[in-house]
Amino acid sequence: MADKKADLAGPGIGDYTELEHVLPADYSSLLSPKDTQRAIFEVKNYIEDNLCKELNLMMVTVPLIVDEQSGVNDYLDRDGSRTPIQFHISNDRDKHPINAQVVQAATKWKRMALKQFNMLPGEGLCTDMRAVRKDYFLDHDHSAYVDQWDWERVITGEQRNLNFLKGIVSKIWKVMVGAERYAQEMFPQLKDPRYPNLPENLTFLHAEEILDMYPDLPRKQRETAILQKYPAVFIIGIGWTLKDGYPHEMRAADYDDWVTETRSDAGHVCHGLNGDILVWNPITRRRHELSSMGIRVNPQSLKKQLELTNQMDFLNFPYHKAIVNHEIPLSVGGGIGQSRTLMLLLRKAHLGEVSVTVWPQVLKDMCEKKNIHVLN
Repeated sequence: MADKKADLAGPGIGDYTELEHVLPADYSSLLSPKDTQRAIFEVKNYIEDNLCKELNLMMVTVPLIVDEQSGVNDYLDRDGSRTPIQFHISNDRDKHPINAQVVQAATKWKRMALKQFNMLPGEGLCTDMRAVRKDYFLDHDHSAYVDQWDWERVITGEQRNLNFLKGIVSKIWKVMVGAERYAQEMFPQLKDPRYPNLPENLTFLHAEEILDMYPDLPRKQRETAILQKYPAVFIIGIGWTLKDGYPHEMRAADYDDWVTETRSDAGHVCHGLNGDILVWNPITRRRHELSSMGIRVNPQSLKKQLELTNQMDFLNFPYHKAIVNHEIPLSVGGGIGQSRTLMLLLRKAHLGEVSVTVWPQVLKDMCEKKNIHVLN
């Protein structure tokens, strides 16, 4: 059980000695640096265009910084371990100052934006989001710099159910599979028998079901095990405390709904209207998360989740008041990691091959020895 608790501490491997054993020793990029840049923007445009088409979204601008008092920044979890970068804007000799934060994700802002742009049920928005998460351990697939397609769509009360969520997830998966084909049409060298393509369909599993299959394994090991059976899965119910006393993974209490009771295909009682898309990465030979999404909290589930996490004081923030007072729409939304997705589709061993950010020298040296050339 101690291992299970440690597994919730945060993303990333957490140790560079371990990472040295994890990084592939037989790696060679299938694309040159120049072709990699061409492929990045071609695939990026394909995904944006088709994501908007499949989900009826429009591209909108998104903030990099937000007012601390707004309550719209994303805290990523509920234990306070991942805090945003904060700074003071003195403005007019401190007569009209602002305490600002760099966003960690646009999760809450997007829902407020649905009202700002007067989106109707069935309509939504997509953003080319940039963020900074300073508390991540920097390894091969975690970076302090985060880029996502953060999207949000208005729904009705009747659509707050698991079947509707699965339909949305399946449309997103269709875009991912299509993007892989598109990349390989442009760059045939990406068709490599060592790296199987994504399956046509996702496998949907509840976190409760996966725990029943592997009751003694910590979360990351459970995910690794299930991906040996199903190379692409959507794990439902991220955040609900399972019968071993731990959630599958920590999830903030004020955006996704992880408390609502649902049913598995076998008819068992489960929980949650959210989930993560995970795939098996044949290059790194590890689990690889692509997206986190869910039906958002309504007034009832927000209050219940804040009560369970001892965060009822959040109800004083404008964002949370807007949910309770029915001032912003019901919605479904999520984030799709851009560099994570490009890393997978372009058959790269490291995020630093598709995005420019900061890495410690120990990691850059380690990558060079393994023929992994991160961008500077």
